[in-house]
Amino acid sequence: MMDVDKEQESSLPVLLVSRTENRVLSDREVVAEISGLVTTAGMQPVDTVVLRRFDPAPKFGMGTGKAEEIMHVAESCGAEAIVFEFEITPTQQRNWETLTGLTCFDRQEVIIRIFADRAMTREAVLQIELARLKYSLPRLAHTYSALSRQRGGRYGTRGGGETQLELDRRSILKKITRIQGELKEVRKDRSTQRKQRERVSVPSCAIVGYTNAGKSTLLNALTGADVLAEDKLFATLDPTTRRYDLPSGRKVLLTDTVGFVHDLPHTLIDAFRSTLEEASFATGVLIILDASDANIQLQYDTSLAVLEEIGARSRPELIVLNKADLLDEHTRARLPVEFPGSVLISARTGEGFDAFAQLLEALVSGSEQDYLLPLDRGDLVARLHREGTVSKVDYRDDGILIRAGTDGRIAALLREYEYHE
Repeated sequence: MMDVDKEQESSLPVLLVSRTENRVLSDREVVAEISGLVTTAGMQPVDTVVLRRFDPAPKFGMGTGKAEEIMHVAESCGAEAIVFEFEITPTQQRNWETLTGLTCFDRQEVIIRIFADRAMTREAVLQIELARLKYSLPRLAHTYSALSRQRGGRYGTRGGGETQLELDRRSILKKITRIQGELKEVRKDRSTQRKQRERVSVPSCAIVGYTNAGKSTLLNALTGADVLAEDKLFATLDPTTRRYDLPSGRKVLLTDTVGFVHDLPHTLIDAFRSTLEEASFATGVLIILDASDANIQLQYDTSLAVLEEIGARSRPELIVLNKADLLDEHTRARLPVEFPGSVLISARTGEGFDAFAQLLEALVSGSEQDYLLPLDRGDLVARLHREGTVSKVDYRDDGILIRAGTDGRIAALLREYEYHE
């Protein structure tokens, strides 16, 4: 495996190898995402090979003839590494490097490298190190061109005839156990912070979606936050929470999260689970899509798949179609039909923010309900005005009849006062 901590080439020339059965897509469209990934990782794509007909074989993941053809393309374009858009096994990785004499790795390793470079907080550093170790464990043999037997040792250290590979495997397993323990403590702190936010009864929304869809730009535009917002993949790894004041005066907490990507490696989903799970504890979820991307449906499907995996599909959702400033009139008319109930905005220009604010208010307010409160419970009336959306108040002889939209917490508190004519 490439050492993601030590290798720092600024522009390593690489050959991209992808595959697809979609005859409509051009080679450029097929490799667009992997090209963006390797560029973000500090490498330079110099040529591409797109496999339109794919016959899997154990040695290289494809036939030997096709593998040799790719080797010649790499030689002719001056590539110093080959990046596969699809997963290759540790054995195939070894075979490719033996055949070509070049560094060879897959998309998952590229993503891990990007995450390692972007991690800033202690939690993110621990999470990416855990993912890197889990990924490297089955690839240990890849780092040894020859293994020599070691002398026997005492019980609890090195067993008789134990190889250096086995020693390194044991070392990685110990590191994984240690990091998991440290992450457990960090996640306790995150849980405590979340509970503190819940005590103030302010609704919250998680901003989720495909990487580079404009999530951080939207958070910055709405709240004046200073979250890093670059035209790069995975610019944000650490969740950032900021307060946003709705037009009604009601407050909502918005949390920016790590971006999704098609087939996000499970090692990373597992490692960043506590970060991603912000969405499962939120009042609602804002799914941000890049409306200018031809693969917007893939973005949406990927977002739903990750939300399903982390148990956040039960949360109310609002689809936000970002980058409206880049759309032609035909696309502006088509997308709202394809994504019913969505809102079209531009985080860069502010277009659509009024409509977005109204839909966000409805999202966190929940469905309207009538409540008949005792005349001496003015505190509940005040709380509904503060935390809900009140549309009607009628002071009657038998109590205070109030119609309001509320989120789950206050709705549960007021359940005994629900009024049905």
